[in-house]
Amino acid sequence: MNYPSRLIEDAVAEISRLPGIGKKTALRLALHLLKRDEHQTRSLSDALINMRTKTSYCLKCHNIADSALCNICSSPKRDRSIICVVVDTRDVLAIEATSQYKGLYHVLGGIISPLEGIGPSDLNIDSLIERITQSPDDEKVLEIILALSPTMEGDTTAFYLQKKLKPSELKVTTIARGIPIGGDLEYADEITLGRSIVSRVAYD
Repeated sequence: MNYPSRLIEDAVAEISRLPGIGKKTALRLALHLLKRDEHQTRSLSDALINMRTKTSYCLKCHNIADSALCNICSSPKRDRSIICVVVDTRDVLAIEATSQYKGLYHVLGGIISPLEGIGPSDLNIDSLIERITQSPDDEKVLEIILALSPTMEGDTTAFYLQKKLKPSELKVTTIARGIPIGGDLEYADEITLGRSIVSRVAYD
């Protein structure tokens, strides 16, 4: 593609590095930004720079935070007896959007993947064990929910965590897996359908 300006070309090259954005979409965005008032483009630029340089991570759960503790860990309204273990912040946002969970979280920062060279020591597992073993009596953890994706890597991570958590004698649960609401059985894959049968619940 022949660009009218090297500046436009550089902008397109950087924007297209973002996930899900191709060259054409990047060009559209670059031209849109060019048409906007300069202060609006500067506001976007400043917001991105501030996000990258000033964002920190919660010292307790490793979620994205603006201070030492994230809004969830510092909230007195959360149930501190339950910790939901997730891979990253996107999972926290997805669960929070349901408004069905009122406990705390622990962000692993990834999953065990030998092919990618990611082992248990690369994840926030030791800090999870510390949270459980060193929690005060009034914040005693009673249940760990493993909310990991149902992939081979996710199952491997869940199995490893279950072994690490076994000495603590905590209740360890995992999120339900099965047929989505509104889905047809004929379109479900065999593994999902099989798990939904094995993990069936009482009809009430």
